[in-house]
Amino acid sequence: MLMKHAAIILIVSMLALAFTGCAGKPVSRVSTEKIEGSSLYVKKVENMPDDFILGMDASSVIAEENSGVKYYDFEGNEQDVFVTLAESGVNTIRVRVWNDPYDEEGHGFGGGNNGIETAIEIGKRATAAGMRLLVDFHLSDFWADPGKQMVPRAWKGMTIEQKTAAVHDFVRDSLKALKKNRIDVCMVQIGNETNGALAGETTWFNMRYLMQAGSEAVREVFPSALVALHFANPEHEGSYENYAKKLAEYEVDYDVFASSYYPYWHGTLDNLSKVLNGISARYGKKVMVMETSYAYTAEDTDFNGNTIGDGGNVIKPYPFTVQGQANLVRDVIDTVVNGMTDGIGVVYWEGTWISVGQNSWEENHKLWEEFGSGWASSYAAAYDPVDAGKYYGGCAVDNQAMFGPDGRPFESLRVFNLARYGNETEIKADAIEDAILYVDLNGTITLPETVNAIMNDDSRQPVAVKWDADEALFDLMYKGGVATYEITGEADGLPAKCTVNMIEYNFLQNHSFEDGELGAWRVIERGNADQLFVESKPTDSKTGEYHMHFWSAAKNSVDFSLEQDVEGLEAGEYKFTISIMGGDSGAAEIYAYALVDGEEVGRAEMSITYYGAWDTVTVSGINVAEGQTVTVGISVKCEGAGNGAWGKIDDAMLNSVG
Repeated sequence: MLMKHAAIILIVSMLALAFTGCAGKPVSRVSTEKIEGSSLYVKKVENMPDDFILGMDASSVIAEENSGVKYYDFEGNEQDVFVTLAESGVNTIRVRVWNDPYDEEGHGFGGGNNGIETAIEIGKRATAAGMRLLVDFHLSDFWADPGKQMVPRAWKGMTIEQKTAAVHDFVRDSLKALKKNRIDVCMVQIGNETNGALAGETTWFNMRYLMQAGSEAVREVFPSALVALHFANPEHEGSYENYAKKLAEYEVDYDVFASSYYPYWHGTLDNLSKVLNGISARYGKKVMVMETSYAYTAEDTDFNGNTIGDGGNVIKPYPFTVQGQANLVRDVIDTVVNGMTDGIGVVYWEGTWISVGQNSWEENHKLWEEFGSGWASSYAAAYDPVDAGKYYGGCAVDNQAMFGPDGRPFESLRVFNLARYGNETEIKADAIEDAILYVDLNGTITLPETVNAIMNDDSRQPVAVKWDADEALFDLMYKGGVATYEITGEADGLPAKCTVNMIEYNFLQNHSFEDGELGAWRVIERGNADQLFVESKPTDSKTGEYHMHFWSAAKNSVDFSLEQDVEGLEAGEYKFTISIMGGDSGAAEIYAYALVDGEEVGRAEMSITYYGAWDTVTVSGINVAEGQTVTVGISVKCEGAGNGAWGKIDDAMLNSVG
């Protein structure tokens, strides 16, 4: 077991804190002996360097504690959460820093109210516990991410020269304050998920000045600390290469090209390693996963709702269990260690951000507002009236924490220690994989007799299942028309679930593009669009994982048709339905159509407006004689407005009528 808090403080005092970088130097002054007796299954990550960064973003801890949250050790004793993290193998604490997350009356914006004063308090406790600090400058007064990089209020209206100086001085002065408090800073981020914008600047020509200014400030105050730049969406082909190329062309000084990786949205680990290895090889940079996390449950604990749950188009490569959470972390670590040539670390995002109470939304709301322990307070409207100022509330990631709502740590927290050594316990079922059926309204409902048990080592084994369903329920499902039903059951002593989709028979092949390719679909390209392909991104799909994606920057370059031929239909009447969403279309002509033996027999006008607004239309009255060929499709022509027209096409259906 690791040393307790008092001993850690003594050792820190004796060593007088050498300010050294995260990688290539000793990273932890606490014991790294294997934790014994854990029930967690963890396959050993081979070849893990002693100085590998095993990080935890714990930015919300102070706000949590101010709201009454207490944290405990594994024996149920109240204990400084940073000691618990260190004892579990975490060697680096990440903390975000906003310029001024308060309104004129001193009310905090929320999300931890992470000004530099909060970072100092967190940094002192992390250092005392033998861990180092990774400082994440958002260069914003509140949240910064790929969709939002707002300029701090104090810098509004500045020229790029003035803003460059302001970045340098802010980063320098903040780091000096940390150093004055003897906080062991090992890495500094300049910006957070800066996918093409930073502090209100939206061109790389200007962004590079801000990044360079921040980097120079780091070199001045903590010359041994690593400078990191942080990006998101590694699943977007070519985007990281474009960012790294721009940074190289502008000669920005940095050490680490860091990526977010959330498996719900960001593609496969194989793709992540491929993309980051390309950056290392071409530009000589260290790489790491700066943010990752995973849900241990689909349930909400603070009456606010969660970003990730059981519904919606979410990729779920691991079960939502404590073991599933640990398996994700272990696999990300293994990918960075053994799948990347210059991988130096992994940071889990906000594993300590739990519910501030379980009694009521009203009770929690008062705490979120007063102490900033929710993702945003109403006071954030002073800076971000469009988003945070309207949709403020509690923690949307409490179900991804590594502590329960009672403040007690889960076994998954120990994965940071056990990944070094392995802990191969008895192989047993951890959860049951969800079953999904599509049943024609005129067909027969046959529930599966077996389902896959997901074992604690992440393997699958078929097991018998008993469903809570009978013929009376099936009769209701037939009479209910097109609808989706959830049937529960039990398998190997664990709850099982089968989603049954009652549908009309679809005569189209690959109707939702779930084959991952065009298949029977045909593209007729007229405008030379920049992007026109089947995309894997469930959050952008109407259903499933895939959809047809298009985007193009130049005006009038989006002009194509997507269609499929169907032969061998019985004589009768049919209807064709398809969905589209998108934006920035400018002047546009979009419609669904149907041809019989090459002659148009119907069309339905469509439009794209904004993200998530699916336009679904039906072309009716498609009368087909025996032996005729039906062609159905969608025609998309957009002039484009500003950022280039874009869109997603999904869920095409050709059904018989009557």
